[in-house]
Amino acid sequence: MTLPFTASLFDALDDDLGAGPAGSTQLRPIGPAVQHLELEDGAWLDLVPGWATGSDALFERLVTEVPWQADRRTMYDRVVEVPRLVSSYGAGDSLPDPVLATARDELNAWYSGERGAPDEQLFRRAGLCFYRTGDDSIAWHGDRVGSALGRDTMVGILSLGAPRTLAVRSRRTARIRRFPLGHGDLLVMGGSCQRTHEHAIAKTKKAAGPRISVQFRPVWPD
Repeated sequence: MTLPFTASLFDALDDDLGAGPAGSTQLRPIGPAVQHLELEDGAWLDLVPGWATGSDALFERLVTEVPWQADRRTMYDRVVEVPRLVSSYGAGDSLPDPVLATARDELNAWYSGERGAPDEQLFRRAGLCFYRTGDDSIAWHGDRVGSALGRDTMVGILSLGAPRTLAVRSRRTARIRRFPLGHGDLLVMGGSCQRTHEHAIAKTKKAAGPRISVQFRPVWPD
């Protein structure tokens, strides 16, 4: 698969500053860079800008190596195509790139150690979404696992490729916060976020390059 894509200038700067060999992807330590934001009703967000340096190389590998699929869902008594490509990896499945396995392990190590996250909230599975153009999107939603169980949970999103805006909306107050994510940014939603808030990637008429969202999630027991 070949797509027009503009690499990040920050990736080139990272190579110049010794963040890693050209074409490699490195993960910064989470602790010194994390920005914590408390939301309403027990929800919170953590943002780590540029967590994955040299991330454009990882993006390009995933574009060509992941077995992307077009998803279809029933909506209003008809089957429609989901406006993005997807790929899913369950607990125990090999992830499509070693960097993603390292990212999952480092997230689990940090959140279990520094935040005291219980084992049931740690990341065991991953889903990838490929937003090819500004026409690809996802509507307002909360993670169905967290919503169905009525428990706190975490969802970690590693954003690769061109930036897109992820919006987070309170179900109670309707307050919306917007986060432009791309080129290796990390966003973690935690606490009650999946029950008390929704998030979305809206369509845009502005020029938008391709983006891959890697979502790390836990596996809840039955």
